[in-house]
Amino acid sequence: MEIAIAGLVCLIFAIIARKLSFPAIPVYIIAGLALGSSGFGILQADEVSKKIAEFGVVFLLFYIGLHINPREVGAKRKTIFASGFYDLLINFALVFILLFATGFELSRAFIIASSLYISSSAIVLQSLIENRKLILKEAEIVVWMMVFEDIVIAILIVLNSVGFSDLLYFFAKLTLFTVLVLILSNTAPKYLDRVMERDDEAPLLLVFSAGLLGLAIEELFQIPYAFAAILIGLMFSQVKSVEEMVIPFKDVFLILFFFFFGVSTKFDMGGLALGIVLAIVAISGKVVSGLLTGLRTEKSWKSGLEIGLNTIARGEFSIFMAFAFGDVLISSAITVTVLITSILGSLTSRYSERIISALGRASQ
Repeated sequence: MEIAIAGLVCLIFAIIARKLSFPAIPVYIIAGLALGSSGFGILQADEVSKKIAEFGVVFLLFYIGLHINPREVGAKRKTIFASGFYDLLINFALVFILLFATGFELSRAFIIASSLYISSSAIVLQSLIENRKLILKEAEIVVWMMVFEDIVIAILIVLNSVGFSDLLYFFAKLTLFTVLVLILSNTAPKYLDRVMERDDEAPLLLVFSAGLLGLAIEELFQIPYAFAAILIGLMFSQVKSVEEMVIPFKDVFLILFFFFFGVSTKFDMGGLALGIVLAIVAISGKVVSGLLTGLRTEKSWKSGLEIGLNTIARGEFSIFMAFAFGDVLISSAITVTVLITSILGSLTSRYSERIISALGRASQ
């Protein structure tokens, strides 16, 4: 019954959010918080809802893998690196050092820095489309930043999953799995294309099974499902029509993931205060890294500010990190940070031209 209620509630809020041109991700989380253990307590997350939420994560990561085309990444590697370098330096490395220097445990500092680094590609790209900014030169840089972040996601997941006692064995398994997937990504597409060209239910079943395969690989080989899902997505990146078919699965399960994350989150005042501080750090970091990226690639602070104002929003990956690796304090703090940055990031993207013009006039 919880799944049906969740679906209906998210449907209503999705329509309202769309009418108001408001980002939907924070709305789903707020709805879950209101009905869950931090709100009225009407719904509780059980094993079924947790599994459904896990499907949302694994489909999201599979979808991310679809956008990491090894050939395209190789051909555009200099552009991708130039677009993502300052983003990684400011929003991950510097934040991690600052957190560790101010007393956070190494593992906590790493999880929080990972969560703050990755922008919400769902909100960022949707904002570019809705605000008709795809024709801007800065939009291409933002898109390559998202690709760079997608590549780094796989590395961060591995580093968050590994234990020091079995480090060599773990990386040996990962290396073997990665090499196998890269070999298959060159040979398997021509056979998989034959399945995708069929006009029966076979293509749909193939995409659904491939999306969830990461969970089976974790169970069988103890390879993190998040990492496995990204690499399987990479293997399917050159197979026809996969992206169009996986989007409905991803969208439905991911919406339920956000909702049930809100249902299961237990707020405490420490997490609320930390979340506000982290949101300030997250917003400042994206603005500064955007400015540096714009100065490097376009020799313009206005271009840099445009890039920064369009990449403030955090979302799906930050929530995943809190869901997979965080404790109560980190989950509460990241939830607050995602709510603040996703709402403010949507507004700064929409009104970036006015903000840049006002700053330009003020500087004269």
